[in-house]
Amino acid sequence: MKFTLSPSLLSADFMILGEQIRRLEQCGIQNLHFDVMDGAYVPSISFGMPVLKSIRKKTKLVLDAHLMVLEPDRYVEDFRNAGADIIVVHAEACRHLDRTVTHIRQTGAKAGVALNPATPVSVLEEILPQLDMVLVMSVNPGFGGQTFLPYCTDKIRRVREMADLRNPALSVQVDGGVNRNTIQEVLDAGADNVVAGSAVFQGDMEANVAELLAFGEG
Repeated sequence: MKFTLSPSLLSADFMILGEQIRRLEQCGIQNLHFDVMDGAYVPSISFGMPVLKSIRKKTKLVLDAHLMVLEPDRYVEDFRNAGADIIVVHAEACRHLDRTVTHIRQTGAKAGVALNPATPVSVLEEILPQLDMVLVMSVNPGFGGQTFLPYCTDKIRRVREMADLRNPALSVQVDGGVNRNTIQEVLDAGADNVVAGSAVFQGDMEANVAELLAFGEG
């Protein structure tokens, strides 16, 4: 099954970020995953609008901004103006999820909602028809390089089943611990968009991308 591989820039080398993005383009990558952390919703602090804006100037790839921040509605327009094509917010971080999703769509960006591992799929029932993407977190957010939580496989499957009934065009993205050992399980469960950080950027980047993409050719 064909899928979209979205390298997570959280694992990139920022000394040579432009070069790495160019190499990813040459590998056929079409999406980049941009993890935003505020030090409040999650323990870590990463990067924000100025970095995204700089990246936008250098690439036409789809930029997927994953906002791991409290009250993300405050930043929707800023991230859209910086160049985000898709804005993903956490259901757990939104005071009024419908309002935030509507806000995202009004800017012209695609709207996504992320669920932490312990957040039930039922949170999506009312909002699912308004979404372009659901991000199933298969690790607890805040750090790269974590191990995939096995019980999230069934959760991916349930999101896909719900989407097939209520929003067939929905993209199901998975983020956390996806590598050569876990990607087939994720794809078989129904994911069509896979975020990978360490599995892409550690070692031979071109070889890593080719190996991961090959799982979609079977």
